[in-house]
Amino acid sequence: MDPSFRFDPDSSDDEAAGAPPRGGPVQSPWEFSSYAESVAAEHARRRTTSIDEKISLLRQERGNPVVPDDSGSDVSGSGEDDSDDEEIEGESGDEEDELEESEDEGGVEGGTDDEKGGGELGEEDDAHEEEDTVDQNDTSGPVDPSNFFSSSDRASFHANSFLELNLSRPLVRACEALGYQKPTPIQAACIPLALTGRDICGSAITGSGKTAAFSLPVLERLLFRPKRVPAIRVLILTPTRELAAQIHSMVEKLAQFTDIRCCLIVGGLSTKIQEVALRSMPDIVVATPGRIIDHLRNSLSVGLEDLAVVILDEADRLLELGFSAEIQELIRMCPKRRQTMLFSATMTEEIDELVKLSLNKPVRLEADPSLKRPATLTEEVVRIRRARESNQEAVLLALCLKTFKRSVIIFSGTKQSAHRLKIIFGLSGMKAAELHGNLTQAQRLEALELFKKKEVDFLIATDVAARGIDIVGVQTVINFACPRDVKTYLHRVGRTARAGREGYAVTFVTDDDRCLLKAIAKKAGSQLKSRIVAEKPVAECARLIEQLEGQISIIIREERVEREARKAEMEIAKAENMIAHKDEIYSRPKRTWFATEREKKLLAAAAKESLDHGKSTSGVISAKKAEDLRLKEKRRREHEKNLPRKKRRRLEAQREMLEDEDDEKTKENDRGKQPMKGQSLVDAAYRKAKSLKAASKRAPGARKGKKEKNERQHSEKAPNRHEEMRDLFQNDMSEWKQGRSSKKNNKFAPKKSRNSFKSKARYKRK
Repeated sequence: MDPSFRFDPDSSDDEAAGAPPRGGPVQSPWEFSSYAESVAAEHARRRTTSIDEKISLLRQERGNPVVPDDSGSDVSGSGEDDSDDEEIEGESGDEEDELEESEDEGGVEGGTDDEKGGGELGEEDDAHEEEDTVDQNDTSGPVDPSNFFSSSDRASFHANSFLELNLSRPLVRACEALGYQKPTPIQAACIPLALTGRDICGSAITGSGKTAAFSLPVLERLLFRPKRVPAIRVLILTPTRELAAQIHSMVEKLAQFTDIRCCLIVGGLSTKIQEVALRSMPDIVVATPGRIIDHLRNSLSVGLEDLAVVILDEADRLLELGFSAEIQELIRMCPKRRQTMLFSATMTEEIDELVKLSLNKPVRLEADPSLKRPATLTEEVVRIRRARESNQEAVLLALCLKTFKRSVIIFSGTKQSAHRLKIIFGLSGMKAAELHGNLTQAQRLEALELFKKKEVDFLIATDVAARGIDIVGVQTVINFACPRDVKTYLHRVGRTARAGREGYAVTFVTDDDRCLLKAIAKKAGSQLKSRIVAEKPVAECARLIEQLEGQISIIIREERVEREARKAEMEIAKAENMIAHKDEIYSRPKRTWFATEREKKLLAAAAKESLDHGKSTSGVISAKKAEDLRLKEKRRREHEKNLPRKKRRRLEAQREMLEDEDDEKTKENDRGKQPMKGQSLVDAAYRKAKSLKAASKRAPGARKGKKEKNERQHSEKAPNRHEEMRDLFQNDMSEWKQGRSSKKNNKFAPKKSRNSFKSKARYKRK
């Protein structure tokens, strides 16, 4: 299908029948329970017990713990009405994006998991793949944004109904069935432009309907596809499995009155079932990058030759280090004549990252560009003093027991912390579910389904649930672990106060994270209110957690034993299958992987190291980073001034050798027509200062005429490596001679014996 294909909006298509009644019940767009087997069946097959069963057994044996009474005083010293408004002030600067929680699945049968759920670190490309990508996206220099983006002056962010957007009747019926009455600003601006085949970079606040903004125009164009030629025409990529399942459910709901078929390709589910679905050539494929690459490499009769539209949801995350190599590999496999659309609440501003996707004059659409957070969101902060950091879990438990009791998402920093909070909440008699990478796909989807149906009051999750997950009725978001950057903060608090509803966001901040939160709040335009938690309920919850420590350790020990037994059973089953079906197994074609597990771990370590040292993944550095580098260079120079002269000269010689090697590599890159990486301003300034210093030494007096100009140009050139080494040798020799002469003048110095050896070579006859 040609991306520039236009259709007649007046055409009628009565493919769908049986539209729902106008006054019928509104359907839910998200259905998670139909994508995996039930958790009870999974535990029965594995002969294990769930965490809820372990908690209920312990509560029956040991008795219910004494939970603090709700009739006491309120946990908050200052609530919504009488809280002190204090505007957070601090230095604003570009923060490095923290890598999301990696998800290591264990024991999921029936498929290989080569994708990343919730930000698992990805892999690097092979050498030949990198060369192909460089040839495809060859850029000789920095790109001007005015020349890269197309004008969006004609885009309108207002529409009274979906009929004004030239959508067909089956899609309008589906919108009515889902309860959508009026398009949001991003939908009103995106749908008409996407119908014409334009490349789009869309950005809007969380909960503004970005999924429908790119799904509706794609479905409208697919209604006019050549139906006799089945092919994969649309590919939607997401960073997490749960977001992919949510988009797949949304697309199926919007296409319920059409014959358009959609397929879900994510890790943790059966590979064989996904292969059969891909061979049937569905019109739309919703996938995570790793698993779709696995199928494109190893599944027969699966390709993207007829692909017409590529959509990247949460595009800023997909363009980061963990996913960038896989995205470039997929872009290389896609046809060049295609439509590409990127959507995120925090769209990247780096033009170089967008150039890699081979966009063709994209239109930048920003709905509510001045508003980064919902206006109906109340943001609060709970300060954890250094003396109370050990009681942070007690503060959270007291807050959830007294104030925030229903529809709460708690974001934890690690998977282990989220699991521990789940056990504490369960032993305290509170209904909670957990969502992180140590769970199987069935357990993760069931947790979302239970929270959506209000069967549990608390969802304890890592950053897996921070992006794109849309659950109606979330009242509060609690950041138990302070976010490390503004993007993570905006996506976390964006789970509440969606679509004009009210919501609360409470962030726990320690003394070490105060400056970080101030910078985040200033960049996000937030005005945080201080919430004070009373001491009495915190002390009661701390005593309760101390009583539960024994039961928590028992549950963790039982899980460890079950995990080891499960691993041993899998090894035994693998050995039995190899013995019984050896010939059949070795007759299959060998599977190829985009990256091995070792390469994944190496890339993960490199990414974490780059974040710890404040290095950017691209060649562009921010003003704050440049200032930090300048201060670091100044401290280094002051340290070198106090060193002895020999050590200082040795360091200068080593630095010159490294600079010469960098120059040689740069020349080789220029010969190979490869793009040169960005150079730090500190290095450039250091070289310039060194050349000026050399010029001042070599030209002490004032000279006139052409000779003076030539000598000045010659003096501005930095000395090469040979001259530096020669000067260093001469200085060392002069120091050695001075020391030798001082020894001769010293009468008390020990004299050499007459029998000492002397070379007679200079006295030989000629």
